[in-house]
Amino acid sequence: MEWIFPVAIVLVVIILIVKNIHVVQQSRAYVIERLGAFQAIWGVGLHFMIPFLDRVAKNVSLKEQVVDFAPQPVITKDNVTMQIDTVVYFQITDPKLYAYGVEQPMAAMETLTATTLRNIIGDLELDETLTSRDIINTKMRAILDEATDPWGIKVNRVELKNILPPADIQSSMEKQMKAERERRQAIIQAEGQKKSAILVAEGEKESAILRASAEKEAAILKAEAERQSAILKAEGEAEAIRSVQQALADSMALLNSNAPTDQVIKLKAIEAMEKVADGKATKIIIPSEMQGLVGLASGLVESAKD
Repeated sequence: MEWIFPVAIVLVVIILIVKNIHVVQQSRAYVIERLGAFQAIWGVGLHFMIPFLDRVAKNVSLKEQVVDFAPQPVITKDNVTMQIDTVVYFQITDPKLYAYGVEQPMAAMETLTATTLRNIIGDLELDETLTSRDIINTKMRAILDEATDPWGIKVNRVELKNILPPADIQSSMEKQMKAERERRQAIIQAEGQKKSAILVAEGEKESAILRASAEKEAAILKAEAERQSAILKAEGEAEAIRSVQQALADSMALLNSNAPTDQVIKLKAIEAMEKVADGKATKIIIPSEMQGLVGLASGLVESAKD
């Protein structure tokens, strides 16, 4: 039984050694105290803690963290009370300051965020508050980052999540927005109708120009056709006149070549009168100088019968 006590002691030592071996994970840091005083900051890796003397005072995450604070009532410069909630993105850069800088760092940062927000909104009117989110975010980030630096905290970004004005103001804003949308819609419709009317007028103008151009071309072609027709007709008549004149000239030349007497000429005239008599005229007037020839012709006919 004497071996039981040494074995027990060995087991206790082994257990103490195992329990005091710590492996620090990535993006973590341990704040170590020895006899109640700060001893060291353990980073990533394997570490051994002296039993009964050392302890882990704080297990700190070095990742960027996000905290969503509850809505806070704030009053604007024109005495409008609104509910605004904020989202803060922060990162612990110094685990020692985070562990010993302030009691309950998250509660302290929430209170600091609320007071900073009230101070900034108190200098702005309602309309400026609703349209200046980026400016408010930038100011809050700068103030919170400077104020939390002694706590080992770096504020990376601050966002206003919701800005809720009173119900009556919200209703008025909705009516105003509705009226603005209707006004813009009316402007857009008027612009569309204007453009449509312009396009229609331009189309009618182009159509009228094309019609006038077509009518002009048609008139020109018609006039040209009539001119060509008149030219051809005149040329035909001239050619006919020339033919008649040529025939008369040839006839006269033939007569002259045969040296006709006055009696022959008068007989030819009688033949012409006979052709005239073949028409539908009921009366024929014979010149006095041709009456003797008619009598002569009748006598010749009677002699031929005998």
